[in-house]
Amino acid sequence: MTPKFGRIPILDLSPQVNDNLWPAKAFVGEAVPFKATAFREGHDLIGVMLLLTAPDGTRSQHPMSLTVPGTDRWETTVGLGSQGRWQYRVRAYADDWATWQHNASLKIPAGVDVELMYLIGSDLLQRAAADKTRPLAERRLFTAAAKTLVDPAKSPDARFAVISNEKINAAAAARPLAGLEAFSESRTVLVERTRAGVSSWYEFFPRSEGAVRRADGTWQSGTFRTAAGRLPGVAAMGFNVVYLPPIHPIGRSFRKGPNNTLNAGPNDPGSPWAIGSAAGGHDAIHPDLGTVDDFTAFLDAARGNGLEIAIDLALQASPDHPWVTEHPEWFTTLPDGSIAYAENPPKKYQDIYPINFDNDPAGIRAEVLRIVRYWIGVGINIFRVDNPHTKPLDFWEWLIHEITSEFPDVVFLAEAFTRPALLQGLGKVGFQQSYTYFTWRNSKQELSEFFDGLAHETADFLRPNLFVNTPDILSEYLQFGGPAAFKIRAALAATAAPTWGVYSGFDLFESVARPGAEENIDNEKYEYRPRDFAAAEARGASLAPYLTLLNRIRAEHPALGQLRNLDIHGSEDEAILVYSKFLDAEFTGTGRSDALIIVANVDPHSVRQTVVHLDVTRFGIPQGGSFEVEDLVTGAVWNWSADNFVRLDAFTEPVHILHVKGPIT
Repeated sequence: MTPKFGRIPILDLSPQVNDNLWPAKAFVGEAVPFKATAFREGHDLIGVMLLLTAPDGTRSQHPMSLTVPGTDRWETTVGLGSQGRWQYRVRAYADDWATWQHNASLKIPAGVDVELMYLIGSDLLQRAAADKTRPLAERRLFTAAAKTLVDPAKSPDARFAVISNEKINAAAAARPLAGLEAFSESRTVLVERTRAGVSSWYEFFPRSEGAVRRADGTWQSGTFRTAAGRLPGVAAMGFNVVYLPPIHPIGRSFRKGPNNTLNAGPNDPGSPWAIGSAAGGHDAIHPDLGTVDDFTAFLDAARGNGLEIAIDLALQASPDHPWVTEHPEWFTTLPDGSIAYAENPPKKYQDIYPINFDNDPAGIRAEVLRIVRYWIGVGINIFRVDNPHTKPLDFWEWLIHEITSEFPDVVFLAEAFTRPALLQGLGKVGFQQSYTYFTWRNSKQELSEFFDGLAHETADFLRPNLFVNTPDILSEYLQFGGPAAFKIRAALAATAAPTWGVYSGFDLFESVARPGAEENIDNEKYEYRPRDFAAAEARGASLAPYLTLLNRIRAEHPALGQLRNLDIHGSEDEAILVYSKFLDAEFTGTGRSDALIIVANVDPHSVRQTVVHLDVTRFGIPQGGSFEVEDLVTGAVWNWSADNFVRLDAFTEPVHILHVKGPIT
């Protein structure tokens, strides 16, 4: 047999995904922690080095530090500054200089083997000085020190001082005096563009923007031209991605009426997810919205406002879709000859046929690839994918690889409200972002466990997009929590993850549900819902100012643009959630470290007061130190330490977003 370990064992490399079956994820600007377990027998010390190869072939090495003594866990954090596939491996080596330093500093003062220890150190430095790959000044430094160690004419203090010589230690740290060494296997990190990991989304239906109800009760649909009027308002709130539900023709057969009823009237617009009619399919635009030229003008308007447009990729068809007659084999035919419609019991979608990906997989793949390429050609680089968990994972792995190999800036968001293994599997095979269970995590305990898992268990492959609501999801928390609930959920989503989103209506506190359902009454999926945002804001009935504040805080604090840096802290109240985010000055781009503490009252019906307990070392403050914090919501300033009294009134400001200004001296 061949031993699995090298001379110095190296285990548990991170980041990696299932033994490098898929690349780990990162984005440009992300501070990525690299970790490994490495050790050796006996008491001799080792060193560990991260070896990185950039996509252009540039190589670099980064010393790794022992995280906690006795754990043999080593770590370093590196910013990966360019898109593409990075390779890394870990080198572990016998650190001969550190081992001699340790032994000499103990033995020589104790009078044990004094001359022998000096001789060993001298030999070690002479061998290093003979290494012609080292700079000449360094070799001369080592030669002089080697002579000092064994020169009896030198004072004891002079000889002993070599052990702690700063220049020698710096040279040894940069180019270790290493004996034995071992290397791990290579692992891959795929670095994608920053928008793949950091973004603020706003969803609206273009048909509702500018929609007009006529005198006879019928509707005139909004268009891309009228919807463009909403873009400056979205940009002013600080969002940078606008997501549009499907913009394609909508089928007539079995069209759903208001509130998902089965009796649609002749003027009911139907669900945009029931894609396809005589006007075309997935490569067509609904005639009510305009033409391709109108859509292109809408994209231009978005870019002019600093926005990207994401469209929906919903791989399903209405009974009227051209695919149904041209490719009936792409669907499931039941024994009675009918085509199976979509279901998510107890929900039924009689207006939608799901695709059977096991029937003619080659033909289906070719068609989907054509469609995605078409919309990329029109100007789309972000796709929100509807119900990806109802399609085979190997299909998504293939499609995302094909597209991103050709168009590396394309981003796919998975609407993956599904089982953990499947949700995580979608992330592993390539989805850059994913919806999560955030909507249903509301208590302090639930949120603590959820946020900690996102930051430290799945961050190598799963990037959460913390949407606070969707057209399908109006949680009980929002239904019954009042405006405080909306503030709390927005603040948590905007600060806990680098990517978050809201669906239009959240900013107006829309909270009335259809009886017996977890979705808005008069759901916009089935009817027009024009909204007067300006009037709501004028009468103080809009959350837009708070959303604007949250996005400004995100833009001004790079620590919020990271996922892996979240740490949970404690409080003595069951409803007070506490977490921090810290980014070292090396990665902020400002030359200063950035630290924030979020303290949230997650009970929207109460006033809470308690003591919070912080591990201040997690955000750069020495143990026992005091520091100044500024509440970025209210502007209040306090002096804090590890233990602090807080009072949070859910009916005024339920969340502190505290900027750590620095230690008090």
